[in-house]
Order: sequence, then C-alpha cells, then structure tokens
Amino acid sequence: MNGLKEIAREQSGVRALLILSSILIGATVIAQAFYFVTIVDMVFLKEKSFQEIIPFLIGLLLVLIGRAVLTYVNGKAGVKMAAKVMNEIRKELVSKYISNPVQASLKGQSGKKVSVMMDAVDEIDGYFSKYVPQVIQTSIVPLMILVVVFSQHIYSGLIMVVTAPFIPLFMAIVGSKTKKKSEEQMEKLSAFSGRFLDVLQGLTTIKLFGRTEQQKILIQKSSLGFRDITMEVLKVAFVSTLMLEFISMLSIGLIALEVGLRLVVFKGITFYKAFLILVLAPEFYLSLKELGSAFHTGRGSMGAANKIFEELAVQEQMMKWGEGSLRQQNKPPAIELRGVGFCYGAEGFAIHDIDATIPPFSQVAIVGRSGSGKTTLLHLIAGLVGQNEGEILIAGKAMKSYKESNWFNCLSYISQHPYLFSGTIADNISIGGNEMTSRAEVEKAAEKAGIAEMITQLENGYDTHVGEGGRGLSGGEKQRIAIARAFLKKPSIILFDEPTTGLDLQTERILQASMKELALNSTVITVAHRLYTIKNADNILFLDNGKLVASGTHNELLDLVPDYREMVTIQTGGGK
Repeated sequence: MNGLKEIAREQSGVRALLILSSILIGATVIAQAFYFVTIVDMVFLKEKSFQEIIPFLIGLLLVLIGRAVLTYVNGKAGVKMAAKVMNEIRKELVSKYISNPVQASLKGQSGKKVSVMMDAVDEIDGYFSKYVPQVIQTSIVPLMILVVVFSQHIYSGLIMVVTAPFIPLFMAIVGSKTKKKSEEQMEKLSAFSGRFLDVLQGLTTIKLFGRTEQQKILIQKSSLGFRDITMEVLKVAFVSTLMLEFISMLSIGLIALEVGLRLVVFKGITFYKAFLILVLAPEFYLSLKELGSAFHTGRGSMGAANKIFEELAVQEQMMKWGEGSLRQQNKPPAIELRGVGFCYGAEGFAIHDIDATIPPFSQVAIVGRSGSGKTTLLHLIAGLVGQNEGEILIAGKAMKSYKESNWFNCLSYISQHPYLFSGTIADNISIGGNEMTSRAEVEKAAEKAGIAEMITQLENGYDTHVGEGGRGLSGGEKQRIAIARAFLKKPSIILFDEPTTGLDLQTERILQASMKELALNSTVITVAHRLYTIKNADNILFLDNGKLVASGTHNELLDLVPDYREMVTIQTGGGK
C-alpha cells in the first residue's frame, strides 16, 4: 500500500486528530470497565446502597457519552480525510486528461476512463475512512488495555500477548488474496464499463450490421464476469470475518478459563481483578478484530489504487507552454517551422524535418496521400501536440514561450467532425465568443456561416436543443455551426482539416463561401484533397510518408513533382 500510505502520511493534521481521539477512546474504554466493575462489586459483594453508587453511575454515563462522541469524531475525521484525498485524486486525473495531447485522448475506451475516475476513486474511500483510523486506533487502544491487564494479572496479559499475533497473521494471509481479487474486480468493471459505453455509442452501426445479438452476449458475459468476481471478493470477506470471530472467541475463552481457575480453584486473584480482566478482554480483541475487517477493506482499495496510479503514471508527449504574451496586431503573426518532427511513441508513425514559412494572410494547403502526416502537422501548428524535434516560431518567438490561452485566443480549428455539446444551437455557437457575447452577435455569425435560414425554420429557432455530439443535425449543419463559431471568435489564424469531406455540393459551396470570407482577415491553413481548394493556395506543402517532399504553388508542383502531378491527374481524370 505504499502509494496510499504516502498520501495518508501527508494528511498530518487529520492523523494528529486521530491519534489524540484514539488515546482518549482508550482512556474511556478503561474508565468504562473500571466504573462497571466497581458498581457490580459494590452492589453484589459490598452490598452498598443505591445512594452510594449514584456518583459511579453518573461517572459511567459520562464515560459512555464521551466514548460515543470520540468514536464519532474519529469516524468523521476519517471520512473527511477520504473525501479530501478523493477530491485531490479526481482533480489530478481531470488535469491529466485535460492536458493530454489529442492522440492520447483518442486511446482506449471512454467507459474505462470514466470507470477509473468514478468507481476506482470511490473504491479507495475505505482505505482512508476506515483502514487508516482503525490502524491508528488499534496501535493505541489495545496497548493501553494490555498495560492495565498486566498491572492486574500478569498471566492474563501473557495470554493476550501470545494469542493477539494470530489475528494480524491471518490478516496478512487473507489480505494478499483480497488484493488480487479486488484487482480482478476493478479490471472486470473497467472492461464492462468500456464495452457498454462503446455499444451505446455505436448502437446504430450494430443494428445496421445485424450484430445486436452478438453484442448482447458479450455484454452479458462481461456483466456475469463482474458479478462472479464480486461474489469472490465477498466470499473472502465473509470467511475473513468468520475466522476473526473464531480467533477472538477462542482467545477470550482461554482468558476466561485461566481467570476462572485462578479465582475458584487456586484463589490467587480477587473477584474485582478477575471481573475487570474479563470486561477488558473483549475490548482488546474487538479492536484487533475491527482492524482485521478494516484491513480487508484497505487491501480491497489497493486494486482500485493500482488502476489510478497506472493511469496517472502514463506519460504522454504534450505541449509545454510558457508565460510570454502574443500581442494582438492588425495582421496575423507569421508562422515558421524549423526542422519540426513528431513521433507517436517509440515505433509509431513519425514526421521529420518539416521546414516551412507561412506569412500573414497567406492561404496554405497541406496535401498528400492518406497517412502522409497532414493532420499530425496541423495538430503541431495548432499546439495540440508538442513537437519532438525542431521548433515552431510564432511572430519570431518559439510557440512554447507563449501562454497557452494567449495562443488559442488567436486560433480557430475546424475539423471534419466538429463536436457539438448537448444544449441549444445558440449555446453551441456562442462557444466561439466570450461571456459578454450577445444573441445578436450569435445570429450575425450564423448568417455569415450560411445556417441562419435553417435555424429560423426550426420551431424553437436558436433555442432548439441538439443532442450530445450534435445528434439531430446533419454533417453539413454541424460544419456550419463550427464556421459560425469562427466568425464569432474572429481569429487571426484558421486551421481547416478537410471540412468539406462527405458533404453535398450545395452545402460545400456554402461552406467554401464562408471560408473565403473568413480568409479575408486571417491566415488560413487547410488540410485539403480537392483540386479547387489546392490550386488557389499561395503555398502548397506536399507530404509523403511523414516528410515534406516539396512546397510551392499548384503550377510549380505540377511541373516539378511527379507524385503531385499523379495525384492531380487522378482527381481530374487525366487533365489539369
């Protein structure tokens, strides 16, 4: 439990409170036993009157109240510590997911990430709310009881010392099994969550291809697998509880037998001392037994903790930003790429030695065959990923020297599949503006993007709700809302990643007109494959297998680059 132990040690204030409350709980346990034994001894052996025992009854009542209050404080401190740690871990996970580069966010299943964020973090609650407080309490209370027992009768104390280690020994044996089963449980839960969300998101595709029955069987199999491993964990917990009860009961029985023989046969101990030991013995083993139950919970938390630490330990190549300020001028900043390179992992796809200069207001097209690195280069220019080699200069300074927000304020990125959030159309367009954006500005941006007419025909107009991911809108309508965001933002640099792919000609013409208007006041960099987009560019960057093969105008590349000429010939059916 090293990782969780280190986190627990950092909670010094709560730990100090737990230590103090545990000492006071130990004192109340001992005081309670003394009061109870004294009252019984006075009533049955010394035959004292009720008036004489009233002060002792009041003392016992106060001790019981004090113990209850201290137990509540101890538990509350553990819960607060757990809540604080869980909140910090969730913040750390969110921060990691937010700062992850684009390629990292596309890895794995969303359901698994949600499972780590919610279920795995919830699972570690028991470690801090139960295990840590109980460890502190068990480290103090039994020792205090042992001191009292030894002071009263040394042989009973020796029995406690001999029998007590059996409980932690059994805990260690069961704990290793619990940790393994808990890790399997979290793995099954993550797999089930990931598969279930995948199926929900791809339900239409599954139905169209007739795979609903197969997916139903797979989900059922995942669900039953999670059920079975959960039952295994519960089985270990029940066996653990049973054995702890058995060990405690046997140990208390040995003490009772020894004390009874000393009292009745050998008459080597007084009733007062014998009764006090028999009252304190269950308290001694109760604390150890509760530690056993808490230990099971703590080991169970380790499976979840390992999933969290594994997620946090994954290192991704990300952009590191500085504190420099990028001044907003009347013209866009110049962009220069010097030997820029990037690699997806040790053996993944890479681009190398990209050199290019993009002047203000220029129209740049990035072209090449599928998989040549076009989108990767666009991500690098956008600052969504950090280059492994070379540097990108913005207005003569390294991109990474600027503040992240400073750079993104100048930029709009419109991809093939722009994301729309669950909400109104107006809300989705206003993302491109700021908190002070008015409805009139939103409507004007929609008009420029060529989508205002469609919106006004809807029953609720701009207040029409769309589903998560833009459900209810066509691909062209999503693209035009993304264009409207750009008009609202008024960026100085616009990046297009093949935004017209798969659209009908009418929608494509509308988008092209909007893109042309946006280009009047901005530098436009477009990943393109259609000839009319390419041939009008001021500069074309032709990529092949991650390398910049050539750059120049359309006519220059036609004359000098055979691969480019072949690509154009295929598009035009043999002509230019």
